[in-house]
Amino acid sequence: MKTSLYNQHSEHTEWQNKLDFYKDEIKVMENRLAEVSQKNTATEIRMEIEHFQNQFLIQRDTISKISHHISAEEKQIQAEIKHNPVASDHRKAEDHVTEREMVSDFENNFTNLRKEYNTFLSKRF
Repeated sequence: MKTSLYNQHSEHTEWQNKLDFYKDEIKVMENRLAEVSQKNTATEIRMEIEHFQNQFLIQRDTISKISHHISAEEKQIQAEIKHNPVASDHRKAEDHVTEREMVSDFENNFTNLRKEYNTFLSKRF
């Protein structure tokens, strides 16, 4: 399937904004987790806290990889436009299915993590 360069650029911007939002959300979640950590010293709770700390690291790493991939795609679009600026409004490129799936998979995984995290918090407060 083909799509316009403008549509691809627009999606890249939307995805980068989403990823920035998730990075901010992880910071909020970590701050809340630090509060739980200060109030709870039980081994079982410490293990759960460590689990979430690890998950946050993994999610941050995933965000970084996806963001890097999207940035590389965006550079390709910019190079194509620079190469032939006159036709850039009408030129089509292969749809970026891989990036769309990466973002979608990340969002699904993050939603599941958020649910698990909120269930954990509801038991602690």
